[in-house]
Amino acid sequence: MIAAGRAAELGAKVVLIEKNDRPGRKLLMTGNGRCNLTHAEPDTRRLVERYGREGKFLFSPFSVFGVSEVVEFFRAQGVPTKVEEDGRVFPVSDKASDVLSALLDYMKKGGVKLKTGISVTGLENDGDRITKALYAGGEIPADSFIVCTGGRSYPATGSTGEGYGWMKRLGHTVIAPAPSLVPVTVKEEWVKELEGASFQGTGIYLYQDGRKKAGCTGEGVFTRNGISGPSVLNLSKKLRELATVGEVKLVLDLMPDTDIAGLDARMVSMFKDNPNRLLKNSLGDMLSPKMLPLVMKLAGIPEDSVINGVQRDRRLALVKLVKGLEFTVRGLGGFEKAMVTSGGVSLKEIDSRTMRSKVIENLYLAGEIIDLDGPTGGYNLQICWSTGYVAGEYSAGSPK
Repeated sequence: MIAAGRAAELGAKVVLIEKNDRPGRKLLMTGNGRCNLTHAEPDTRRLVERYGREGKFLFSPFSVFGVSEVVEFFRAQGVPTKVEEDGRVFPVSDKASDVLSALLDYMKKGGVKLKTGISVTGLENDGDRITKALYAGGEIPADSFIVCTGGRSYPATGSTGEGYGWMKRLGHTVIAPAPSLVPVTVKEEWVKELEGASFQGTGIYLYQDGRKKAGCTGEGVFTRNGISGPSVLNLSKKLRELATVGEVKLVLDLMPDTDIAGLDARMVSMFKDNPNRLLKNSLGDMLSPKMLPLVMKLAGIPEDSVINGVQRDRRLALVKLVKGLEFTVRGLGGFEKAMVTSGGVSLKEIDSRTMRSKVIENLYLAGEIIDLDGPTGGYNLQICWSTGYVAGEYSAGSPK
């Protein structure tokens, strides 16, 4: 939508072909219906670093239409934004529908012709130029084509990956798509006892063969068969890489600011000060009410234990669990639960300055179909805004 709107704003005659009966179905789902537009990171270099080793591709698109430009664009379209504590940017209204309305108005002002309920079946080319888009019962010729078909995440919204096939047929290299930003399932059956419990400020680490491979401090939530939440989702891409080699352990440090010795000393002091108190009544500042009974059970401590009845080995077991609650990874969610798709059209075959294909002269690519994805927190929509805007500019001719 932003690619079509920008091309039309520059004077191009634009047709947007939409597979669904209405546009923006996936957009309405983002940020739990609130639409996390972008991330408030003013330093472009630091922003780019959040996308990993391929992030440098985004320097050029971000220089044209970066975070500040996105915020200003939506403000000008009547959607003021706000920044939350973690840097995520949302509409003041907390309504993704307002973002969609702004994009629809933007296209309408430029005269974009929106064709809904039409599934493109392919792109016909003559050598290194596309001549027309094909669909059941018809075709649409054009001078330039922008492909923004997304990846394979949330296929129920229409993102079923057809675009990858078109790109391969046209001669592009497509890096194998994989679900990204997905919840983790674990082997431990007792995790279901924690379902719905959340955690914050927790150390979350991935271990393989006894070595820490990745980690962060953040938040998450337990599901019936595993763990989800922003921080866990962000680790899922690395976890998938590790899982191809062997078994992976996910370890939660519930008190990352204190080492084992410090935590044990604190607990010993607590034991001395309150010898006749129930242990569960003394651990409220360490463990949430939902996690407390389970952690005590795993440490071999009965729930009704009085402090002076807890032996040293049980106390140490409790300390070790607080500092390292360990799960064995069973697997990761598939495309139906993935927030984004990793993989896509190789960046080596796209000009980052214009978003034009290096294989097909009049083809431009933007959004999730290209081999770029970032963490949760507005980073992936920023890719869409930036690459879409640039594709719209250059597909319409020289930017004005």
